[in-house]
Amino acid sequence: MQINRLFEIVYLLMDKKRVTANELASHFEVSKRTILRDIDTLSAAGIPIYTTQGKGGGIFIQDNFVLNKTFISEDEQNQILFSLQSMAATELIEADQILSKLQSFFAASNKEWFEVDFSRWGHSAADNIKFEMLKNAIINEFAVSFDYLSAYGESKGRKVYPLKLSFKSKAWYLKSFCLSENNYLVFKFNRISSLEVLDKPFNSCNYEISAIEPQKDLLEPCPVNIRLLVSPHAKFRIYDEFAESDITANEDGSFTLSMTQGQWIHDYILSYGTAVEVLEPQYIRDEMLVRIEKIKNKYLPKT
Repeated sequence: MQINRLFEIVYLLMDKKRVTANELASHFEVSKRTILRDIDTLSAAGIPIYTTQGKGGGIFIQDNFVLNKTFISEDEQNQILFSLQSMAATELIEADQILSKLQSFFAASNKEWFEVDFSRWGHSAADNIKFEMLKNAIINEFAVSFDYLSAYGESKGRKVYPLKLSFKSKAWYLKSFCLSENNYLVFKFNRISSLEVLDKPFNSCNYEISAIEPQKDLLEPCPVNIRLLVSPHAKFRIYDEFAESDITANEDGSFTLSMTQGQWIHDYILSYGTAVEVLEPQYIRDEMLVRIEKIKNKYLPKT
């Protein structure tokens, strides 16, 4: 793999400033003649690399050299930097330090064209700490424990081997092997609380991440189309909370929304207060009447 060796030679020279051909030959486990041929190849490619003989001699690279289009194009450099900028959204010191070093390494300006923040409004510190804890547990292969609130309102303590953090459909999920259930399970990030990293190592090679499927409370059921008449002052929520492909604006001013079936639909509609009316389907209208009646009874004087 000559191209990999050439690339690493450049990095070594930029880091150590000066090395001998014998040192490079020993490092790569090749002959000195092979290293000298590599040096000739790098020099022919335009890398300012030089050799000197005698005491204190060796192979070195020009001091003001930066890794540029010789190996990585400007577009590729930007892709690397922008990717790190997005990861720095978790506010990790390590990401900022790496980003700063690479910007100097590429002689690039700090041009941030976008910002990604994985945390929720008002919860950035707690979310980022939890994200960092799970990331380190996955990388260092340590089990974690936490309390988990299911979609059915049940809170249960869990001990799992964390295998991967996955972003899917506007939310983060933890793919894991659950020690409590002795099975692969997926947990929604926002429902995890009281997270702790345990002194219980594991070997991730013994677990097949690709085999992990979300459990029933995380699966998206078949969609149902619901036609809503929304007051003008609340219409912005439609576009804030639904994908454009799930919204149909009707000629009468109503909206037809493609919503996943579940009890959450009624709670969502109620969150609009008096700013919404369900036009279709009829069974949703009927259920809303039942719920509204129950709400009204809560506020009637007790007899």
